[in-house]
Amino acid sequence: MFVQLLLAPVEDTGDTMHPPLIQLYRKMTDTFSFCFNIETSRQLQPEEIKHLRLILADGFLAGSITDEPFLQGERVVELGPRLNFATAWSSNMLSICHAVGLDAVKRVERSRRYLVPEGEDITAFLAAHHDRMTECVYAMPLTTFETGLVPEEVYEVDLMGKGAAALLEIPGLSMDEWDRELYYSYFVERCKRNPTIVELMDLNNANSEHSRHGFFRGLQIIDGKEYEKTLFDVVKETLAANPKGSLVAFKDNSSVVQGYSVQSLLPVHPGEPSELKVKDVTLHPLLTAETHNFPTGVAPFPGAETGTGGRIRDVQGTGRGGTVMAGTAGYCVGNLHIPGYPLAWEEDLPCPDTLAKALNIEIEASNGASDYGNKFGEPLILGYTRSFDLRLSDGERWGFLKPIMFTGGIGQIDGRHIEKKKPLKGMCIVQVGGPAYRVGFGGGAASSMLQGENEAELDFDAVQRGDAEMEQKMNRVIRACNEMGGKSLIEVIHDQGAGGPANVLKELVEEAGGTVEIRNIRVGDPTMSVLEIYVAEYQERVGLLISPENLAQFQSICEREKVACEVLGTVSGDLRFIVHDSLNDTTPVNIEIDKLLGNLPQKSFADSRLESQRTPFMPPAKLTVRDALGNVLRLLSVGSKRFLTNKVDRAVTGLVAQQQCCGPLQLTVADVAVVAQSYLGHTAIASAIGEQPVKMLVNPAAGARMALGEALTNLVWAKIDDLDQVKCSANWMWAPKLPGEGAALRDAAEAMAFAMKSIGVAVDGGKDSLSMATMVEGEVVKSPRELVISLYAAMGDLRKKVTPDLKEKDSVLLFIDLASGKNRLGGSALAQTFGTIGNESPDMDDPALLRRTFLAVQELIADGLVLAGHDRSDGGLITTVLEMAFAGNCGLQLALQGESDELHFLFSEELGLVLECRWQDLSEVKKRLVEAEVSAVVMGSTTEKKAVVLQYNGNIVLDESMVLLRQWWEETSYQLERLQMNPACAESEHLFSLDRKGPQYHLPFTPLATPELILAKPNKPKVAILRDEGSNSDREMSAAFYSAGFAPWDITMTDLLMNRVDLSEFRGLAAVGGFSYADVPDSAKGWAATIRFNKGLQEQFQAFYDRPDTFTLGICNGCQLFALLGWVPWQGLVAEEQPRFVHNISGRFESRWSTVRVEKSPAILLSGMEGLTFGIHVDHGEGRLHFPSTTVHKEVMTQGLAPLVFVDDDGAPTEIYPFNPNGSPQGLAGLCSPDGRHLALMPHPERAFLPWQLHWLPKDMQGFPVSPWLRMFQNAYAWCNES
Repeated sequence: MFVQLLLAPVEDTGDTMHPPLIQLYRKMTDTFSFCFNIETSRQLQPEEIKHLRLILADGFLAGSITDEPFLQGERVVELGPRLNFATAWSSNMLSICHAVGLDAVKRVERSRRYLVPEGEDITAFLAAHHDRMTECVYAMPLTTFETGLVPEEVYEVDLMGKGAAALLEIPGLSMDEWDRELYYSYFVERCKRNPTIVELMDLNNANSEHSRHGFFRGLQIIDGKEYEKTLFDVVKETLAANPKGSLVAFKDNSSVVQGYSVQSLLPVHPGEPSELKVKDVTLHPLLTAETHNFPTGVAPFPGAETGTGGRIRDVQGTGRGGTVMAGTAGYCVGNLHIPGYPLAWEEDLPCPDTLAKALNIEIEASNGASDYGNKFGEPLILGYTRSFDLRLSDGERWGFLKPIMFTGGIGQIDGRHIEKKKPLKGMCIVQVGGPAYRVGFGGGAASSMLQGENEAELDFDAVQRGDAEMEQKMNRVIRACNEMGGKSLIEVIHDQGAGGPANVLKELVEEAGGTVEIRNIRVGDPTMSVLEIYVAEYQERVGLLISPENLAQFQSICEREKVACEVLGTVSGDLRFIVHDSLNDTTPVNIEIDKLLGNLPQKSFADSRLESQRTPFMPPAKLTVRDALGNVLRLLSVGSKRFLTNKVDRAVTGLVAQQQCCGPLQLTVADVAVVAQSYLGHTAIASAIGEQPVKMLVNPAAGARMALGEALTNLVWAKIDDLDQVKCSANWMWAPKLPGEGAALRDAAEAMAFAMKSIGVAVDGGKDSLSMATMVEGEVVKSPRELVISLYAAMGDLRKKVTPDLKEKDSVLLFIDLASGKNRLGGSALAQTFGTIGNESPDMDDPALLRRTFLAVQELIADGLVLAGHDRSDGGLITTVLEMAFAGNCGLQLALQGESDELHFLFSEELGLVLECRWQDLSEVKKRLVEAEVSAVVMGSTTEKKAVVLQYNGNIVLDESMVLLRQWWEETSYQLERLQMNPACAESEHLFSLDRKGPQYHLPFTPLATPELILAKPNKPKVAILRDEGSNSDREMSAAFYSAGFAPWDITMTDLLMNRVDLSEFRGLAAVGGFSYADVPDSAKGWAATIRFNKGLQEQFQAFYDRPDTFTLGICNGCQLFALLGWVPWQGLVAEEQPRFVHNISGRFESRWSTVRVEKSPAILLSGMEGLTFGIHVDHGEGRLHFPSTTVHKEVMTQGLAPLVFVDDDGAPTEIYPFNPNGSPQGLAGLCSPDGRHLALMPHPERAFLPWQLHWLPKDMQGFPVSPWLRMFQNAYAWCNES
């Protein structure tokens, strides 16, 4: 057990400029409190202390903050962040402090104080309650943040005296002999000097496998045969064969395909307070994907969050700037070993101490990725997960001990921005984003090592720090430039990732050269050395080239979005890259780019094919279908993924047309993701994932083809424009330098390429992670071979898609078998549950059949002949049909026939499709399939009764209640939920979800689109769409108001603070959702404090509130803001009585498609909507309405000031989770003022005003042109015209 102990913080001697740290305390429970450690540049004035205490308080209750610790005694322990860098929490607190004028505050860190229960071991408690990679134990109260570190001076490495072998003496280098000889030759023989340590660490990252992908570009020699084509050549051949639609491939941070001319709602003057109007712009779909395996294995939460952040920057850094739209994710881990939940196939095998446990990775990595996307404002709408760790029949152990954290990004890019401009002499080299910290030091190179090769302390150094808030602010700057169209200020953009500034700055000027000043990089830690500033991988930064004449305008946009802009140097044009240090007038880096980073000589890799000695898998003779399901449905890759989707925002942006969940019960079975390009049309981007690592262990070639096949049988359910324009990212996770694995990778790549060329699709990008192995007690354990195929394509009409949930009772199911009757069990879920994988894998034996089927099913979907559809994959055909029935909340009566036994037939994972259609359409569907030379058989029909009766070759092999089967399918997800949230809530959902009847909607009015006459009016009422840093729902709010007839304006808090605009110009104010200041210290606290503690702003907001001709709407974070400002339910309440919104009862962020009912109230925006019972998006972490005063609560109910309530499936207000996702009393979901002008709601109507934005609609409500929630915004427009 390892506990990092901070025994003695460096004493504050009094010689520093800073006064001692201030400590303030906040009690959370009887055994837990926070300590706020505050560093200032001077003594704070009493008024400043007062404001600081209120910011840190519970609500604005000054008494909740004390000067003395609440918890005392020898069993009290304190845990907090390591002192070597400021946390993202501190960064956001600083931003709040500076927004309210507390400029003397320099750093605020929050530590946690616990009273360890009697009888519990303190050391064990400490180990269980902190992340050893980012936190430590405080043995005594902090007196200073000083670490005592002195920046290491730049030094030379004596290659001239010791030769190339001197490089072996430097810890952390991942150079091989070839690398060492290259650098010796350059520095000693060419330059006649020794290199600096900065130059060497720079080159170590720049030319690492992680950055340069030398294996895929290398010469392979297998069994003595040289392969003329590199792996990269093999992959690129797919695009040469199928280039149609490709615009950007293999040369940028993302790939791009042909899109559409789109009407988009954009600011008239980007980067300024501006009205948003409709513009015509050509937008092309974009996709990127990568992994962040090593950092996630070492520190799951920060590793996954920075992986997500890095991939987001890949989208931003495409061309001259891409637009982030949605994310995907995948997690592969070893055996979970959930306490109290034994699974027969999970062997108790040793695991390395240097990596986190699989269970911790599965929960915390998904928490990290989810949290980052939630705070950034990127919906996560597609993904996968699996658990695997087995010792196979040949004695070899394979397991995801080194995990996979996969992250993909869907975006789009203006057609004028797809090509970066050439770097020209004199262009400014600029970076924007967060400050430098001593984090991620050598992470890129460390990722290229076999786990266990490098020193343990370097693993700590390579851990990174995520700050989604900073990345989101940076994204606003890039978005403003993107929206300038042909006048974008960005000439070249690259993201900062592996290798830190060293890599990104050279990438910017790789074709021209440049000079930068290292001291112009803003540092968050003054003890950082030049080496650390230059190569550490601190996140949330991009590098840019800006023409000098555009620099001032660019800096003004950065100032508006509150993000630092660093002008580091200029393009030189001489192909030399120089880093200057103004402190001592030295050049720590002075290299010729073309000599060290140009076309490097090819490396060679020799390998031999190894014959598999694995045995066939034959299910036990007496195994029944029911018993087999009892295990298979519990396998992580097969069962419910509710534990992943409940905690991640799947609706933010309002552009999500299809995400993971579908059907009345919103189960996690959807196959394809769809995002709209605009609110004003129906063009879209579809994406689907395929991966089959276990089958790759059986047969790498077959597994690669099956990954492609799975991706295509997932994509087929969205009607795309052209199969020949489908492209994909191919991501390889492998250990090809180990015996036999290079040959296996070659076989997989060639198999994938041949199948793609036959079908018509192509790879246009991707990444590799080729150190997927771990040392455990002297044994090398390889992670299963993994190829993730991420397909993407343009869609002309997002409404032409189907989901797996069965839609009608007494409809017919059709099965399309793409394996021509073969039922191979190798690599199947069933085999894994018996601790083996077999020796014969399913395969794509006929690519032409798959192509014909894809095209035929697409046309059936286009013509409305398919009600539902699902692919055969993990868990086999039985899982396919059960998931369709689970999601459709119905039963099945099936009769099947085949030549193999029922277990092979039902549990083999060959390629195949199941379609639901109406009986009256059956003949037409079969006719079209026959014309396409595709055979299909009738499986049976759907039933009202929630049971499955399945006959096989005339014998009933399964007759079971859907409730029991769903319990098995949900069980593993439920067990994981219990460990990541309030267990009582997990239990409640488990209890109430298994046999629900589904939501019952009621529409008391007919939703109507706003007349074109209103939309075309020249002088529309103006509404300020107000955002602060961290807000992320401004565009969907703007679109909703625009669609009702308003002129929406993009207004930031800095616009108001700097007097660029005044609220007196507007009729309406909408405070949007998101995570202002990343919910630091609580939701909307920083936003509210900015208004309350700036006298001019407070007066301006109060004047707007008081004007009788204005209205306000606060949604989610805006709702929390209104409560903290005292705007709802009425003004004048003291802080001790003011209702506010606090943490959800579940203890975590909740993403739900919930049912709400509109109550009778004075709210003008809900006029005429009373009785509406309908679905709505819920995405928040602090939405529980807390009434400190029962008197106020009663008065609110008496006056009817609670206009919206969460309801159960009977339409009754409820406090039961998950129907009520936050635990608000009486199901309350918002508040309004007595005059009805001010409305605050936690759910998101602005993400649900169009029918395709709704996660589910009953059949009888699917024909409306708009959603009933548009009525809210139309009501506001009507009121403005009347008042």
